[in-house]
Amino acid sequence: MPWDPHRDTHVYRGMLPSFRLPIFAFFFPQNHRASRDKPARAKVLRETSSCMENSSISTMVPQLVSVLLLHLIIVFSFSFAASDPRNYRSFLRCISVHSHYNDGLIPIYTPTNSSYSSILNSRIQNLRFISPKYPKPHIIATPLKESHVQAIVICSRKHGFFIRIRSGGHDFEGLSYTSRLINNTSFVLLDLSNLNSIHVDIDERTAWVQSGAIIGQLYYRIAEKSSVHAFAAGVTGTIGVGGHFSGGGIGYLSRKYGLSADNIVDARIVNVEGEILSKESMGEDLFWAIRGGGGVSFGVVLSWKINLLDVPPNVTVFTVNRTLEQGATALVHKWQYIAHKFHKDLSMFVTLTKVTGHETIQASFQSLFIGGTTQQLLQIIQESFPELGLKRKDCIEMRWIESVLYLFGMPTTNSSLSAFEANAAISSFQGAADFVKDPISKTGLQGLWRNIVQANGTSPSIILIPNGGRMSEIPDADIPYPHRAGNLYMVNYIVQQNQGSTSNDQALITKNLRRLYEYMAPYVSQSPRGAYVNVRDLELGHNEMWTDYTPSYEEAKIWGIKYFKNNFDRLVRVKSRVDPDNFFRDEQSIPPSFS
Repeated sequence: MPWDPHRDTHVYRGMLPSFRLPIFAFFFPQNHRASRDKPARAKVLRETSSCMENSSISTMVPQLVSVLLLHLIIVFSFSFAASDPRNYRSFLRCISVHSHYNDGLIPIYTPTNSSYSSILNSRIQNLRFISPKYPKPHIIATPLKESHVQAIVICSRKHGFFIRIRSGGHDFEGLSYTSRLINNTSFVLLDLSNLNSIHVDIDERTAWVQSGAIIGQLYYRIAEKSSVHAFAAGVTGTIGVGGHFSGGGIGYLSRKYGLSADNIVDARIVNVEGEILSKESMGEDLFWAIRGGGGVSFGVVLSWKINLLDVPPNVTVFTVNRTLEQGATALVHKWQYIAHKFHKDLSMFVTLTKVTGHETIQASFQSLFIGGTTQQLLQIIQESFPELGLKRKDCIEMRWIESVLYLFGMPTTNSSLSAFEANAAISSFQGAADFVKDPISKTGLQGLWRNIVQANGTSPSIILIPNGGRMSEIPDADIPYPHRAGNLYMVNYIVQQNQGSTSNDQALITKNLRRLYEYMAPYVSQSPRGAYVNVRDLELGHNEMWTDYTPSYEEAKIWGIKYFKNNFDRLVRVKSRVDPDNFFRDEQSIPPSFS
């Protein structure tokens, strides 16, 4: 039976029913007597083997030592460091009280558990945050049901835990699973990876997708049902739906259909009271805010209902690479004048990288065309961009789902689900974003090339993402993402450690990124200098993370208007109404007041 968003929850509003029998799962170390691990210990006063045999979760998770506790009593005794400021026992008791009996076990991990590190690292996409200097969660919860999320929110709030919400783990600053907590306050990582169901309805031309799914899975499930439907989202298949959609979500179909967030028609969110709200019950303002304003400021978005989008049975892709010696400067300069004017069926990205072992730059022009045949594409390029020198042999016709793999740099011969879930080799990196309103001169581009070449010890890349088409037709205030008409293209900077390097010189990565960013200042949007929340950058400013600290409007506005421009004030008003005590917060969350 497919997942039904309206079947999975027993309580939509108000507190969950209280049950006195604990039904959460607490994961303990394999060796309970290892004193160095200081594990939590469970004393089972009554236990039957049939309980474990009848619990499906016990076969799924070998290390599960708690059982479904029907008519069982479990007494927990915990051994934690005396300096730990939080009452774990009370937190876990609260989880048991606020969990629904029929929804089974909630997997909970702490650092004493042997699986803790593997669970934590499973969706860390940036080696930068493996470092011990970044605080790690004191508790990891991996809910299996929507009601589990409700219980975790209620109990985290009640017992003073911060929450970090992780979908795919691609947050550029790692804020979905780490924290810059000043006074080492405990926090819970709410990992949504088990909430990954996708239900595609071709007749209705919609799909419900849970926030723990990744976009590669979404693409695959759509293509499984139809070869002429798609969705507008990013290129990297392992990006989590939850964070991607809530920040906007841009990709090769955006010039045709807008952002991911522009195509969301409903959602389900757990609010600060632990209630599950739909579009109808959350109201227009909150539904507006979570589609591009960063959902983690307002609650835990459980799932999204999206409109499916039309694509032809076959699309055309191409990649043309040119170095400086092959005229890349002139080509990029010309691209700035035309890429946003192309018919919305054509999207052409440019990726700029340093050629390994050479003091030169390569510009890679990569396109997706959904408006006809290869011959029609060749005619468009010949009329508007003949300098590119596109040949028929450069073009490949394929199904849309194959183009997803092609544009991600993956082989198109394997279109199984595993191909869409495959992760590229991860490294240590840092990023930033800009928006360009006027073409950069050739002299300005040549200065940019010098900065890329001189970024010694790191591998910088710059991705130019064209605006125009549907992106320029949607009003700036339609959703919180404001970078619409008047912007020629987005600039996405990424600086990472060199391929094959075993060193992780974060200071050098940061230095080279800031040098690129500072060089571009005269050429990009001003007052404010725009930024994209899905390329999060704490260098723009951040909230202090004291336990009882409430960020001021003026402090948050420094970075807030860069991401959201005039939409920032409306986001603050929504936050003030739905989370006035600022429970859902991180280093760049929306503040709850104008004070």
